Amino acid sequence: MKSPVVKRSIVIAGHKTSVSLEDAFWKGLKEIADARHMTLSDIVASIDSQRRHGNLSSAIRLFVLDHYRGQSSDRDHRR
Repeated sequence: MKSPVVKRSIVIAGHKTSVSLEDAFWKGLKEIADARHMTLSDIVASIDSQRRHGNLSSAIRLFVLDHYRGQSSDRDHRR
């Protein structure tokens, strides 16, 4: 059985690193980057610079989750 987590390489702050993410989180991250007119490398560098603990993959998952929770909350407040 194929793992739902895929390891991907990305260059941030001039160095190559890898993150292990499910496709849904990777797709969400790309959507957020596009909406903010940022590259994936730039948005991951921003996430990396702001994380306080945990690994980068976890920080990305939390960032994506927080983004979409915020959108959901905004919709609820407009109703």
